[in-house]
Amino acid sequence: MNNIGEAISRVRNVVKAVKEDPFITDRFIFSLIIKNAKFLMKQEDAFNKLMKFQSFFKELPCLELIEVDKIEACCDIQSGIKIMRTKDKLPDLMEASFGPLIRSVTSIDGSTEVYRTYPLLYKGMSKTSGFRFNKQKYYWYINGYLYFPNIPWEAIKMEGIFEDDLSYFTCTSCEEKCTPRQLQSFQIPDYLFAQIEQNVIKELTITLQVPADTATDDKQSNLR
Repeated sequence: MNNIGEAISRVRNVVKAVKEDPFITDRFIFSLIIKNAKFLMKQEDAFNKLMKFQSFFKELPCLELIEVDKIEACCDIQSGIKIMRTKDKLPDLMEASFGPLIRSVTSIDGSTEVYRTYPLLYKGMSKTSGFRFNKQKYYWYINGYLYFPNIPWEAIKMEGIFEDDLSYFTCTSCEEKCTPRQLQSFQIPDYLFAQIEQNVIKELTITLQVPADTATDDKQSNLR
């Protein structure tokens, strides 16, 4: 599946819903696709099947960081630790069993990896006697932002599976024409889409009150 428009068209062609139908809009179809995609991707993530497929993830190559208060970062840690945060709220990420689907967070040049943790875990680690020898970098995710304790960088890059529009983060200038939403890549594994499509068709079949045998046929299904 190359882009969002193609995913919507594929569903629309099977259902044979007329484009002018004021209820079955592209936005409505896509909302059903995303809803079912979230459910199936959580299942896949539980079996650790997603992280190995780099092509599913999109990179945000330069996310600016700003310094914030420790209270905002939900981290009641000792003084002297500076907390940095992504300046802008991230686009909505697909959620997995243990949080948003983030594959990697690194320095801009990719040479240093930043490891995911949680405020309370970091607070506990920071109190251990050997923590001063720990050279790893850490981050946590809260309400659409990434937080970084004791990182001197001005920016980071990350890879994730996003359900939101990335134009704001990928357009390099105000004059650049960003890719229309329908033409943006569809970040759902192809091997999952047949099941996503079948689930969406079932919902639309009920909505349109189309007899089930005319929507799909088990032996001659357009979904296969």
